[in-house]
Amino acid sequence: MNDRYAAITGWGMYVPERVMTNLELSTMVDTSDEWIRSRTGIETRHIADVREATSDLATRAAWEALHRADVNPDDLDLIIVATCSPDYHIPSTASQVQDHLGASRAGAFDLNAACSGFVYALSMASQAIMSGGASKALVIGAETLSRWLDWGQRDTCVLFGDGAGAVVLEASDRPSGLLSYVLGSDGSGAELLILRNGGSRQPPRGMMPPEGSLYMNGKEVYRFATRVMGKAAREVMDRAGLTADDISLFIPHQANLRIIESAARHLGIPMERVFVNVNKYGNTSAASIPIALCEAADSGRMQPGDNVCIVGFGAGLTWAAATLRWAPPEAAPDTSLPRRLMRWSRYPLARVKSLIHRAERKIDGFEDELERRRQLVERARRNGHHTGGAAGSNGHSPNGHAAASVSKVEEPEKAVTK
Repeated sequence: MNDRYAAITGWGMYVPERVMTNLELSTMVDTSDEWIRSRTGIETRHIADVREATSDLATRAAWEALHRADVNPDDLDLIIVATCSPDYHIPSTASQVQDHLGASRAGAFDLNAACSGFVYALSMASQAIMSGGASKALVIGAETLSRWLDWGQRDTCVLFGDGAGAVVLEASDRPSGLLSYVLGSDGSGAELLILRNGGSRQPPRGMMPPEGSLYMNGKEVYRFATRVMGKAAREVMDRAGLTADDISLFIPHQANLRIIESAARHLGIPMERVFVNVNKYGNTSAASIPIALCEAADSGRMQPGDNVCIVGFGAGLTWAAATLRWAPPEAAPDTSLPRRLMRWSRYPLARVKSLIHRAERKIDGFEDELERRRQLVERARRNGHHTGGAAGSNGHSPNGHAAASVSKVEEPEKAVTK
């Protein structure tokens, strides 16, 4: 039996400052506060500032999680960012977060399973630790889907918000962390929730036009979600040898209150044991579950030894579920002033490390260029000696260019001889 576990030792979240209410939306599109609440349960959502990108949100959540775990970024072996709204197609958002944190030793990559992404990423990182391939990992779910919304389309613009949540995983011999997981996909439903513009199928064409915004067939996605949420949760509990009665808290993807209530009924779990914050943040896609996990932990909804079930669904179509044994560190982080100062000093240190790496790359490039030029001169010298021996009686090489190269290379040597 495996005696190496991937315990969650730190968690953190970040949402942009700007809050968009249903009332504000009603001035932009044909809707109302009552219409949105009754169909989705959403009251407000947070929208990223024009200067904020997904990597910025992810980094803020990551720092909070690292501080709580008291883990130095240098000790991270792996960073996974679950997102479907990256800063760029290339490079990965995770690589930018790695640089922002100064996590020099960590491998980093993005994972796109849409709203299911965090559970996918959590299972990947947990397996890396449990197999011995890593000791410390950072898993982040982060989105700025507001960038891809058509604010004239009521069916989508009222649903989504921006945010990020992160957890730190560390190797542990205490039974904790991931107990079981289920990952699934049905690509036949890809067209039901899709962002068409910007990929190789439809390359980007300047500014994002309305036809390039996020499209969703709400009726079909709702039908899919109500079927798969409960089914995936039941399957993952069976794999862990648990029943619904063993689950202390059910944390579903926060997409729609009616979908959450349907899944709870399917599982026979009372809403008192279901965590809901969709009213505050809307659907934050891959950030939804980690944000909820952070709020549940901070509010005392999860106690040491509790079994927790998380489940998500999203574009793809994808779904994912996991059971966790909640066992945070037994000792609270040292909050003394020296320790706090040391933690916060990591911000400027990360920036300095990034600047040093950039300088090292420039120096390496300069040295490589000098070496390249030295080799060209040496090659020209060798070619010159070779063609000089084969020159005609007039002292010139049959190749005029080679002869010119020879004279340029040998001229300083003649001057020294004289």
